[in-house]
Amino acid sequence: MLKKSLLAVAVLGTVAPAMASELTVYSSRATNLLEPIVQKYEQKTGTKVTLINDKAGPLMERLKNEGKNTKADVFITVDGGNLWQAAQMDLLRPIKSRTLEANIPSNFQDAKNRWFGLSVRARTIFYNPSKVNPSQLSTYADLANAKWKDKLCLRTSNNVYNQSLVGTMIQNIGAKKTEQVVKGWVNNLAAAPFSNDTAMLEAIDAGQCDVGIANTYYYGRLLDKKPNLNVKVFFADQNAKGTHVNVSGAGVVKYSDNAAEAQKFIEWLSGSEAQNLFADLNHEYPANPRISPDPKVASWGNFRRDIINVSVAGKNQRQAIMLMKKAGYK
Repeated sequence: MLKKSLLAVAVLGTVAPAMASELTVYSSRATNLLEPIVQKYEQKTGTKVTLINDKAGPLMERLKNEGKNTKADVFITVDGGNLWQAAQMDLLRPIKSRTLEANIPSNFQDAKNRWFGLSVRARTIFYNPSKVNPSQLSTYADLANAKWKDKLCLRTSNNVYNQSLVGTMIQNIGAKKTEQVVKGWVNNLAAAPFSNDTAMLEAIDAGQCDVGIANTYYYGRLLDKKPNLNVKVFFADQNAKGTHVNVSGAGVVKYSDNAAEAQKFIEWLSGSEAQNLFADLNHEYPANPRISPDPKVASWGNFRRDIINVSVAGKNQRQAIMLMKKAGYK
């Protein structure tokens, strides 16, 4: 009888299909940028990945409201400010990973290992070469100089990318100096702030303004559509702290039912197989310093980065918003 029972167990063991692992990813990164990466991971591991896409704020509120009932395993979003906020809301769990520690520089990591950067974007100066000689350019603060009166274009202050830039400036040069700079920017505006970086870059191309500040990947996207775009990139603050950079990144959701697989997914995203794909699709820089950027991105030139931890953007976000409001930056 015992032999028959063992035989039955053995037979059932060979017949029963293995349970495929599943992951649910909440992401504020555009679906078309993640789908090719997810498909590759699914092919490689057999893990089924479901993407839920929305803006960062609504996704964080959803995670907060779902609590222990959430189906989410991984949270992916853009900007250190958003990642910091997710950690402050206790939405992410600390993870121990030698792979992530080895692949991602410390300034692109949460101090408690709740999130890790996966791709890097520079927020820097762009200019119209028909109107500006790059020798005239230097720092973010210099754009407050009267020589740029009626020549500067900016995106609106309610955008997290500008809030993070100003928040980092507060840390680097102090609130008083930062407020003076922001007031100078406002005084130099050639037009009302634009709703997005692309529209602002197009205004520089059209000659509406001479200079502006934008994320590098918006420039890359626009070059794809307009190869003859009359706009060039200038990496700011090379003789000071270095150009402001920020990240898109990910963390394991606190109440994930599949935290081990979620961690494996993020680790894979930090490695050589996924890094170029994750960055290249959006004209970003790989967060892993051992991986080279796409040739188009590399053609913009090497530059020194500000190595301050990107979480500073979140810590100083509220102060940055108040400062910009006080300075009249809309």
